[in-house]
Amino acid sequence: MTPDRIRPPFDADERTQLVGWLDMQRAIVHFKCDGLSDVDAHRVLLPSSPLMTVAGIVSHLRWVEHTWFEVVFLGGPADGPQFDETVEDADMRVDGMPLAQLLADYQRQCAVSNEIIAAHPLEQTGRHPDIRSAAASLRWMLIHMVEETGRHAGHLDVIRELLDGRKGYY
Repeated sequence: MTPDRIRPPFDADERTQLVGWLDMQRAIVHFKCDGLSDVDAHRVLLPSSPLMTVAGIVSHLRWVEHTWFEVVFLGGPADGPQFDETVEDADMRVDGMPLAQLLADYQRQCAVSNEIIAAHPLEQTGRHPDIRSAAASLRWMLIHMVEETGRHAGHLDVIRELLDGRKGYY
């Protein structure tokens, strides 16, 4: 099921607005994947960027959520494919993984991220001792995630239109 694409209220507090805009971008990611076959989700359309597929982007976004909120902010272990220095862009290498599984993993990770965000002040900085970006506040990380997710939602806009002509944002 595609999450609703709802903008936050104009008069909401800062946290509600930040999380609301991030949730909106996350929902757009799901919207761009709606009805897409696994074959098309893995189809390479950019020869110079063969991992820039719908499936690769969804996987990347799942691992970016994990990295920023569980690793950088909470100080958890630096695990997951994005930390595999032997394989370039390992978090986007998802051959054979069904799109439905990738979307479900992404949605679960976003729920974990939202729990972390809700439990901490926006001013609190990250805890990972070995990652320089941990000096950033949760607010900074949220703004970055709106940017990161929005940028990749834009990639999905283009890829989806190239795949089957489907357009639409909101």
